[in-house]
Amino acid sequence: MIDLNDLGNEIKNARKQCKLTREKLAEISGVSRARIEALENGRVADMGFRGVLSLMNIVGLDLRLTTFNNKRPTLEDITEEDDASRLGR
Repeated sequence: MIDLNDLGNEIKNARKQCKLTREKLAEISGVSRARIEALENGRVADMGFRGVLSLMNIVGLDLRLTTFNNKRPTLEDITEEDDASRLGR
């Protein structure tokens, strides 16, 4: 399950790909540069949903909701099963 630290890391990577500084992202989003830095470096314990979603959208990320997995296989599970069948396991 993804957590706020994971989101911060994804936002940081996407921000860099967009060639945005933290200062510019702060200016566009209304979230302080210090808050963005803390989020990106895993030092923020809690942050409002709107702020996180705003940062994500500005750097080209989206949040999608899906139905809970309920033990359906993931792509990784299917790949491992396929590899095992090819190896005769």
